[in-house]
Amino acid sequence: MGGTRVLVGTRKGAFILTSDEKRKNWDVSGPHFAGWEIYHMKGSPVNPDRIYAAQCSGWFGQMMQRSDDGGKTWEPVGNEFAYDGPTGTHQWYDGTQHPWEFKRVWHLEPSLTDVDTVYAGVEDAALFRSTDGGKTWHEMAGLRNHESGPRWQPGAGGMGLHTIVIDPENHERIFIAISAAGVFRSDDGGETWAPKNRGLTSKYLPEPAPEVGFCVHRIAMHPSRPDTLFMQLHWHVCRSDDAGESWKKVSGNLPSDFGFPVAVHAHEPETIYVVPIKSDSEHFPPDGKLRVYRSRTGGNEW
Repeated sequence: MGGTRVLVGTRKGAFILTSDEKRKNWDVSGPHFAGWEIYHMKGSPVNPDRIYAAQCSGWFGQMMQRSDDGGKTWEPVGNEFAYDGPTGTHQWYDGTQHPWEFKRVWHLEPSLTDVDTVYAGVEDAALFRSTDGGKTWHEMAGLRNHESGPRWQPGAGGMGLHTIVIDPENHERIFIAISAAGVFRSDDGGETWAPKNRGLTSKYLPEPAPEVGFCVHRIAMHPSRPDTLFMQLHWHVCRSDDAGESWKKVSGNLPSDFGFPVAVHAHEPETIYVVPIKSDSEHFPPDGKLRVYRSRTGGNEW
């Protein structure tokens, strides 16, 4: 067995934790990019020494960084876009003569097979892809041009495309999640997209079952069961067993079903984790105690 590397992004920099397979003693490297907000870090499954980081500050704006030696050294990549000062607006090319303005990169997802291909979800919601290790980016415009696009609305944290999940058995199938629009799936490598929100409910929406408009906070998949997805919705924890075609609530006995992250155990596809938050207006854990809740049955019992 090999060692373990944990990538940690914070509002004051990035940290890299490494250990052997026993995970008893850890070495901590950092802070990298001290003083910068690190919205996301992700390592390549093809080359574990390739790491991408999305860093942001209120004045200098969005920057992309790449390491090819496991985080020992970094180089800026893909930062040739325009920046207009403290408003925090940036531009990447959207496939036309007009660049796409955005505020920050929420999510980076390296390809499962190609070390130089990486996807980026940005705010306002759009999906980009680089095929040269992050040096240049081009929009996968089929998503933003979906007919439901005019009905997308920002959540409290902005209209961020914050989750990208690639099916390990069918790389043409890609899932993304947007707050507050919902889950979308592509079956043709990102050319076209379809909303996958059937079964979701929200007390904030005027329609009982709209096509889009849901404030999804995160979705997760275990690679051995790509048709099963887990979701932390604005309210409710949900799961789908048909690749997003339908969803059901599995909040069960959680003290609160509001939260932000959801994660699947690396080796147990029915073991999932969430961090309950008291409410959307009181952003702290129940009883003021940070607790991770685990279900070994895919939900309902926690």
